[in-house]
Amino acid sequence: MGGMSGPPHDAPAIEVAGLVKQYGERRALDGLDLVVPAGGVHAVLGPNGAGKTTLVRVLTTLVRPDGGTARVLGHDVTRDAARVRSLVGLTGQYASVDELLTARQNLMVVGRLLGARRRAARERAAELLERFDLTAAADRQVRTFSGGMRRRLDIAASIVVQPRLLFLDEPTTGLDPRTRLQMWATVRDLVAGGTTVLLTTQYLEEADTLAGRISVVDHGRVVADDTPAVLKRSVGGLSLHLVVRHPGSLATACGLVERVVGVAPTLHDVGCGLSVPVLDESVLPPVVTGLREAGVEVIEVGVRPPALDDVFLALTGRAHPAPVEAAPVEVAS
Repeated sequence: MGGMSGPPHDAPAIEVAGLVKQYGERRALDGLDLVVPAGGVHAVLGPNGAGKTTLVRVLTTLVRPDGGTARVLGHDVTRDAARVRSLVGLTGQYASVDELLTARQNLMVVGRLLGARRRAARERAAELLERFDLTAAADRQVRTFSGGMRRRLDIAASIVVQPRLLFLDEPTTGLDPRTRLQMWATVRDLVAGGTTVLLTTQYLEEADTLAGRISVVDHGRVVADDTPAVLKRSVGGLSLHLVVRHPGSLATACGLVERVVGVAPTLHDVGCGLSVPVLDESVLPPVVTGLREAGVEVIEVGVRPPALDDVFLALTGRAHPAPVEAAPVEVAS
């Protein structure tokens, strides 16, 4: 998908009102409202099952909504689905490239389908292969690629023609840190070239680094929408964060922290950690001393200003789960 024509750049890239999508008894989208201005990166965060991917599928015309309205670049996603598909790019959670073709062939096929002549398609493929560090593997079948290589190729395929609006649904999950940084640089280049990016991600650092605005989705609705700085200020204060080595000692640590701070801490969904709001750093010495005397081994303990994790916890009632890293497949590069 791709194209650079559309409404004026000062018009919203996405306008959603009362969007509903039902799967049996479950409402994946429950009257969701969202406006994404043109330009920059807009991140969508939320717990697993909050409705993020369903939202992306509706906005890219892969799923029809059951209620509400959604307009992408000025076009209704239901009535003008073909036009929407011609204007946007999409990288989903799973690579969609053809495993039997080579990397070069995949990119050339996309270019030809989008109307490029053979020579132009070949030149664009070569440019993208170099940008995504895939030149050495350009003429290998994709089925021999590692998971990270497939991911990079999938993103390259989505920008063969630079779209006005690009949807990136958890694009860097499973990538190594170096490749993730390369993806961030690519996103910045696309934005500099005039593309608006809607990003869903499991990495809060990624959203904080790239996004000018963040929407937090929970139970199929947007529960907060603002800049990262404003969202973090809305939480206010400091937090004590603690991670113990052994799960069996978490209850002891929790009771000790509650006695010192006077507030019951919140347990993290993943790992042996807890968090609790505090007034200042004076609580840290008695907590550390108490943990030592109780024989609790600690991996991490400290007091810090609000982070996106704290925003996520305050808005959804749970800590943000750690992303699952995908294991490489067969040949790495």
